[in-house]
Amino acid sequence: MPAKLLTVTDVSARRNPVDEAARTATSSMPQEDGTAAEAPSEERMAQALEAAREAAEAGIPPTVDDAETLLFARDADLDALLEIAGRLRDRGLERAGRPGVITYSRKVFIPLTHLCQDRCHYCIFVQTPGKLAKAGISPFLSEEEVLEIARQGAAMGCKEALFTLGDRPENRWAVAREWLAEHGYASTLEYMRAMAIRVLEETGLLPHLNPGVMSWAELQRLKPVAPSMGMMLETTSVRLWSEKGQAHYGSPDKDPAVRLRVIDDAGRSRIPFTTGVLLGIGESVRDRVDAMFALRDTHERWGHVQEVIVQNFRAKYATAMMHRPDLEADEYAAAVAVTRLVLGADARVQAPPNLTDHDELALLLRAGIDDWGGVSPLTPDHVNPERPWPQIDELARLTGRSGFALHERLTAHPHFIREGEPWIDPSVLPHTLALADDDGLADESAPVVSRPWRLDPQAGTAEEAAGGRTAPGTQIPALLQAARRDPAGLDDEAYVLLLGARGADLDALRAVADDVRRERVGDEITYVVNRNLDASLLAADSEAVDPHGGAAAPRVLTLEDVTALADEAVALGATEVCVQGRIRDALPASAYLDLVRALQAHHPQLHVHAYRPIEHLDAAARMRMPLTEYLSALREAGAGTVPGTGARILDDRIRDVLSGGSELPVADWVATVEAAHRAGLRSTATMVYGHIESARDQVAHLRMLLELQRRTGGFTEFIAMPFVPQDSPVSVPGARPGPDLGESLAVHAVARLMLAGAIDHVQAAWTKLGLHGTRLVLCGGVDDLGGVLIDGELAPWAGPEQGRVLGVADMRRIADEVGRPLVQRTTTYERVSS
Repeated sequence: MPAKLLTVTDVSARRNPVDEAARTATSSMPQEDGTAAEAPSEERMAQALEAAREAAEAGIPPTVDDAETLLFARDADLDALLEIAGRLRDRGLERAGRPGVITYSRKVFIPLTHLCQDRCHYCIFVQTPGKLAKAGISPFLSEEEVLEIARQGAAMGCKEALFTLGDRPENRWAVAREWLAEHGYASTLEYMRAMAIRVLEETGLLPHLNPGVMSWAELQRLKPVAPSMGMMLETTSVRLWSEKGQAHYGSPDKDPAVRLRVIDDAGRSRIPFTTGVLLGIGESVRDRVDAMFALRDTHERWGHVQEVIVQNFRAKYATAMMHRPDLEADEYAAAVAVTRLVLGADARVQAPPNLTDHDELALLLRAGIDDWGGVSPLTPDHVNPERPWPQIDELARLTGRSGFALHERLTAHPHFIREGEPWIDPSVLPHTLALADDDGLADESAPVVSRPWRLDPQAGTAEEAAGGRTAPGTQIPALLQAARRDPAGLDDEAYVLLLGARGADLDALRAVADDVRRERVGDEITYVVNRNLDASLLAADSEAVDPHGGAAAPRVLTLEDVTALADEAVALGATEVCVQGRIRDALPASAYLDLVRALQAHHPQLHVHAYRPIEHLDAAARMRMPLTEYLSALREAGAGTVPGTGARILDDRIRDVLSGGSELPVADWVATVEAAHRAGLRSTATMVYGHIESARDQVAHLRMLLELQRRTGGFTEFIAMPFVPQDSPVSVPGARPGPDLGESLAVHAVARLMLAGAIDHVQAAWTKLGLHGTRLVLCGGVDDLGGVLIDGELAPWAGPEQGRVLGVADMRRIADEVGRPLVQRTTTYERVSS
């Protein structure tokens, strides 16, 4: 340990005097409305700091108010705060099995393009086409330029290729669109994906992708080519994005809601994700705290945030914010320490070592960081070119002065690498493991060499993909022989045994199921172009709001809005609108029918797929009509079919646990769906699996659906939906964290067998399976991809699965990847003519 720890007083004493009027003191930072916050009295601040510090000292996670108070800590108060944060970090490192180790990643920086659709007022990375042309620089790095950087990095022992680029420049610049088209790419993200594969195959470097805002489908598409991805949240301040003159004004992708959606979708996609905050760009103290808590919340939901970067603003010459003062060292250290307290001991907190003077790095270590991020021995920090990276030997020396050892890690953090799937896609897992040691850190002696890449390398062999093997001595081979002859003719105990198939038995089960699929419906993969609509958002005309009223505006829909959304959906090629959600009590019960009439009157050709069983019963009760009479009225209003959702598992005990008692009893669900069928309203059939049910419960559920189908013939398709605990409205005691891949493959295969000849279409719930799981179930009995789920531009929030859109091009790519034709269908499985 060093003889003397660096203190805040030491740092302050070395500072050159600056104009105090120009410096942004924390106490005068803007509030949410942009005005200066009134500094609390010295006495009140001292009392609040003491109380917040005592709570932190006792190990109590800070509240939002405590965190805000601690950001004001200075001098002796700050020294005490840093000590608490440092001890918390140390406990986390001990739990992680690497006490006293600070990590970094040896990387190369690949600036794929300096063009961007955004206009951040502090950014020097982004250039205009004119400036690039004047300097003789192409709009994008060529393939050979990318590979040359990667090759040089591999030769120098680097293991990470950080792809950094402007956000969707083709949306703003014609020259970007033209370059991409000339080189055969539809988008910047498509080009980046292709380059990531080339880097993997030709150099062995592991790509870390940082392209800005990505959709759910894009995250899914990129996951097989990179062990990790990232995008800074930066701030939750809407003001900085929406008000003219602020840091993010004119930057469509800096909307905090959009960025939080991306971070959340990364978690849903099980992607190790790097994010962080940017401090000193005009945000308020509360904005800083809100951002910390927002990142904590998304990580608590999904467990995917591998590191949080706490980055200090550094003014750049020739930018709109060039005269803004840099963040002060004590203010920065307080923010790092509070971030550590908010995120907890087990979080990885990073500070870029080149954005702080070398003799102040010890202050950041005291504040609780445990990672320096990527450091390159080859390429500059293209985002902060005026701040060179420290030499790695020098960084190790400076880290050692504070009593820590510096150790290289890979682009994905160790615990994700140790767990492997589902965090690291099987297509890139071999590349990752080849460079990792037993602890998941970088093996510094591992050769960085080219390795082949293949999408879904276990797509034909489920043993590794699904994990495990069936217990020896099972009857599964004999059962599969019988299933080939009569797939729906086995007894329930046989199907229960088949659901337990793993390894080679699961491969064989999937092969039989796919043969049955081919015999029943052929090789075509079908899909429908649709959009979702949440009927619970419907409001009276008097409640209409300006759609441009900002983030705080209430989100409601009038019938006029509904017809406008229908116009947009039809213009985008939709043949179906799926309507679900309870009509609010403030509206007349007839609104259930009015919404359907509005859609049908405006677009008679648009199929309306409307209302779940629980909503049918609600509508009938509120309209004081028998269920059969209401269903006839619904059909007369224009509904063509109804969703068969809410089935969950058709067992009253399980349903009560899953819903907290809010779901329909099994008898009511079955009676309502049967009445709908008899009224001429066909429906989907569904099952939610992977929670507290057993294989026997799954088989009983399928058997009940079969019995209902034999009575009515009303089911159009079966959809098996993996349980996602984060989407559950209630906490489910004893629930599994959703099914593993092996269970999903077995459930879809067994469903194909059991339902053969009765419900011949089996759909992949791609929003829950992900694209990797979807491709695999398509090779094991599934024939349908369901809906594309158009969001549109008018009100993307009007559907319950906002942001999860799979375009026709995405579906065609999936079909090509599994070697089958793609065909558009209607809701009831008629072919849509081109």
